[in-house]
Amino acid sequence: MELRVLHYFLAVAREQSILRAAESLHLSQPTLSTQLRHMEEELGKQLFLRGTKGSRKITLTEEGMILKKRAEEILNLVEKTEKEIALSDSIIMGDIYIGTGETDAFRLLAKAAKELQNTYPGIHYHISSGNAEFVMEQLEKGLIDFGIVFGNVDFSKYNALKMPVKDTWGVLMCSDCELAEKESISPEDLWDKPLIISHQKSHDTELTAWLKQDLSKLNIAATYNLLFNASLLVDEGLGYAIGLDKIITITGNKNLCFRPLTPKVEAELHIIWKKYQILSKAAEKFMQKLKELQKESV
Repeated sequence: MELRVLHYFLAVAREQSILRAAESLHLSQPTLSTQLRHMEEELGKQLFLRGTKGSRKITLTEEGMILKKRAEEILNLVEKTEKEIALSDSIIMGDIYIGTGETDAFRLLAKAAKELQNTYPGIHYHISSGNAEFVMEQLEKGLIDFGIVFGNVDFSKYNALKMPVKDTWGVLMCSDCELAEKESISPEDLWDKPLIISHQKSHDTELTAWLKQDLSKLNIAATYNLLFNASLLVDEGLGYAIGLDKIITITGNKNLCFRPLTPKVEAELHIIWKKYQILSKAAEKFMQKLKELQKESV
């Protein structure tokens, strides 16, 4: 399958019309239709549902949706690679792609980017936020250079730089609730409360061990991917969100407060990148700066 044909396919998916896609690609409609038909024949799957005579709208089949997602990833990776190769050896510039969850520890990366800005203004940063599943998937596909992850690292697959700080787990709650009067939250405090937990933590034995209860026996009112959305549920009184400190700004917020867990639970963080990966010159400079800041913080 040629990259050119993937561009054609995405144009049709975007325009939802072979005619409009052909115009945007400066192709004749019969030529584009032939290319699409050959693609379907090559894959042995129908990718499009053609509209009736009264409607020319094109929609994707389930297989077409899968191809659209993969085609976007493939073409993004090709563009990223072409940019890295095309850069002059004498000039350090380019794009750095970083995947991260919600953590105040990202400030270290922000500081590194700022300190490099004056010397290398041609370096640009692209930040993708999501949970650990998202970060690892993006890293495996080569769509990001670095990822920030919590917990243990598979050193057989990744290089890692340990972050000089740890995040603290606690409970985000309404300021007028009964638990807000406590300085810290114990497992027993939450056994009869409606809980809002990370989608990942719903499969985490560490959280179950701390709670001293199987999650199926507790009232899990909701799960979340990003804590900001969970904070809105808390603000509306849906329940108590178990999450990391310093992600939601509670200073000056009269509605919400945060209390740490007891016994204390901390999350160790690492910046990781694929082992044996050849970093671009821009990414090498960025990692060099991160290592300098990490040593200064120890």
